[in-house]
Amino acid sequence: MNALIGFVRLVDSINERLGRFISWFTLGTVIVCFLVVILRYGFGIGLLWMQELYIWFHAMVFMLGAGYTFLHGGHVRVDILYDRRSPRGKAWTDLICTIVFLLPWLAVVIYYSVPFFQSSWVIRETSPQGGGMPALYLLKGTILVFCVVVGLQGLALMARSILLLKGHPEYQPPAEELPH
Repeated sequence: MNALIGFVRLVDSINERLGRFISWFTLGTVIVCFLVVILRYGFGIGLLWMQELYIWFHAMVFMLGAGYTFLHGGHVRVDILYDRRSPRGKAWTDLICTIVFLLPWLAVVIYYSVPFFQSSWVIRETSPQGGGMPALYLLKGTILVFCVVVGLQGLALMARSILLLKGHPEYQPPAEELPH
């Protein structure tokens, strides 16, 4: 059980830190978008790479912050069914739904994303627009990172559920931290 506890703590820590770091990209999105508007409409200067940069920032917030959102219970759940369950019922629901829905869905995303990323990497794909962002393959690679961070958080949720079902409620997160 100590291994499960250590795994949960490690994954939670990784996604917590990544989420807090990546949240700064939201500020980057706002600043770059503001600068694009000022330059374009105030000075008549259009920088395509800057226009694409704020889209990249925004995309990275969603892709790389998904594990953090999962950790803090921010993803969609059928609350009407879930909220009425006991802690053990919630643990069983989390365990089964992660196995039946989340992990297979991530496998499908990985299956289709790997060739998408590989073909982009091989040709060192850049923006289709002249003067756009270089290294588009890096942005496409965030799809795979998304799968890793969400997959790890799903495994941590499974481990947390197993701990609860095995009689270790002391490791259950506080009520405000439980996914809802």
